[in-house]
Amino acid sequence: MKKILLGLIAVIVIAVGGFFGFDLYAQRRVTREVEAAFEQVRATGAKASHGKIAFDVKSRTLTIADIATETGAQSPVSVKIASLTMTGLGQTEAARVSADKLEFSDVEIGVAGPSPTIASLTYKAPRITVKDYSAPAGLPQLPASSSIVELYRFAFAQLASINASSVTAPSLTGALTFSAAAHAGDGAGGTFDYSGLAIENMKDGKIASSKTDKVAFRINSQAAGKPVKMTGDLANIAATDIDVGAMAAMFDPAKANDDRDYRVQGHVSVGPYVITVTPDAVAATPGLNMRIEGVTVDDVRINPSRMQLPALLAMIPPPGSAPPSPAQARELLEKVAGLYSGAGIGNAEIRGLSVETPQGPLKLSSVRFNFEHGKIGELAVEGLDGRGPHGPIKVGRFALKSLDVANFMRLSAQFSAEKPSAEQALALFPLLEGIELKGVATPYKSTGKPVNIDVFSLDWGQFVGSIPSRLRLVAKLAAPVDASDPRQQPLIAAGIDRMVVDADLGAAWTEASRSFALEPVKFDMAGLVKASAKVSLGNVPREAFSANAAEAMGAAAQIEASAIELTVHDLGVIDLAVAQYARSQNVGRDAARSAILETIKAQGDAIGGSNPDATALITAISRFIETPGQTLVVKLTPRAKAPALQLMQLLKIDPQSALAQFRIEASTGL
Repeated sequence: MKKILLGLIAVIVIAVGGFFGFDLYAQRRVTREVEAAFEQVRATGAKASHGKIAFDVKSRTLTIADIATETGAQSPVSVKIASLTMTGLGQTEAARVSADKLEFSDVEIGVAGPSPTIASLTYKAPRITVKDYSAPAGLPQLPASSSIVELYRFAFAQLASINASSVTAPSLTGALTFSAAAHAGDGAGGTFDYSGLAIENMKDGKIASSKTDKVAFRINSQAAGKPVKMTGDLANIAATDIDVGAMAAMFDPAKANDDRDYRVQGHVSVGPYVITVTPDAVAATPGLNMRIEGVTVDDVRINPSRMQLPALLAMIPPPGSAPPSPAQARELLEKVAGLYSGAGIGNAEIRGLSVETPQGPLKLSSVRFNFEHGKIGELAVEGLDGRGPHGPIKVGRFALKSLDVANFMRLSAQFSAEKPSAEQALALFPLLEGIELKGVATPYKSTGKPVNIDVFSLDWGQFVGSIPSRLRLVAKLAAPVDASDPRQQPLIAAGIDRMVVDADLGAAWTEASRSFALEPVKFDMAGLVKASAKVSLGNVPREAFSANAAEAMGAAAQIEASAIELTVHDLGVIDLAVAQYARSQNVGRDAARSAILETIKAQGDAIGGSNPDATALITAISRFIETPGQTLVVKLTPRAKAPALQLMQLLKIDPQSALAQFRIEASTGL
């Protein structure tokens, strides 16, 4: 597209540039100056010719027939125009020319080999109209280099210098042929039909709006030797607040250290978008029907110093070059990461995606994301409705939070040389800070019964190096009890055919107080048990979150035990456990409950000894088991500062001494 744009710009500046510097009333002077402009183009090695030149003094109208140009470089661009008419020519400023209207008729632009996979590309437009045109007088200084960076910079700079109230093209057709490198089969190619193209208010490098009513395309290719016929329609393409000067900044070497954000586009909307792949029974090619109701993108920004686009483009090897070395590939990935770091999108959304396939329909309500300096703030997929091997699947919402794309690419470059160590792999943690699932329903095996995830939310952050010091898990899900699993038979026997789990777990470290708290800790297994806990640790140093295992273990030895509070509310789990014990021992439930209580008492005597607090704990647990439906509350408070690791070791070898380190409060109630 860069060469097509340059071709159009060249034709305009040739024609208009030849206007000024001559006498408005002299037909010969007009012809001589236009020919001089064409000769200047031919001096660069390009071809440039024209037919009859006519100038009407009264209406200040210049007409040039049969314009033809062709660049002399590799992948030449040819431009043919049957007629160019410029009406109301004038000079608004000393260095600028103007025209009330430019009319191009039968425009044809062709590019040979614009990319490694495209052999030829041609566009044709019966008519293009430009109103209230003004631009610099004379031909611009052509770029000294033919590099892609210079060509883009030149094209954007020239486009930014043109003012016009409108540019319209009622229709535009395109055709392309794939090259052998595309592996698309012999004669593969496609056509494109555009309608209703319009640009409004180009001034001082900014475009107020642009639109295309519709684009229809047809592509014929081959995949695995089988023909593939694809057609598509894209409607209502519109963009506002386009800043061509900001786009040029990406390619300007002088902006390499410019750390400002430039807004290149305000709002873009597209849709509906329909793609159809025609099935072929003979070739066994499956069909596809896809529709997207709409796409919107808002507030697109770039940062030249972060993107470093000229440096990236300079590293891309030309077609046919040898593959890059591992070091070159790593450097290229680093540059691509910089490209992402310099891009920003306020909000992007895809709405109403539906796909019809032989396996069944797939629907998606929306996909939304925002992007800031290489990081996706949130990528959310909502309203997924499809089919899996065992039946329909629904997902209300799936979201990734704070996905760092740029640093992921940097780490990929770093790890491409050698396999990362465990410590190095921990650097992946900060690249994502949360996952969320809502409204999931999927069949459990082939039972026809659903597994439901009302919510599953896992967030982490507040990183110390690469280790998160804050975590929160919220989950509520339900699943059918599997009668074929022996471990779930007690639930079946108790008349429970579906399990519902509701959990809320949180953990956070506070550096100022060197404290670590597990709060909230809530767990609800509906119909069986509800539990909550508060656990805190003291004197937790920053080094405890070190990625170095030895350093972390050394710091862990400083951590001190703090208060622990546990609350358990029996909703049926005690009766379930008693019934299971009764079946295993082949005794009645009352006998089973008595046996369990005797066992607890015996273990309590062994552990509690002369510790009255431990004895009170055992008593409370016994009451909790003896009377169904009660709530057990246990609080443990350290009597003195005690290293948590030592207490854990002591609990394994001498539980009585470990419990003696705490003041224990235990109670039960309904």
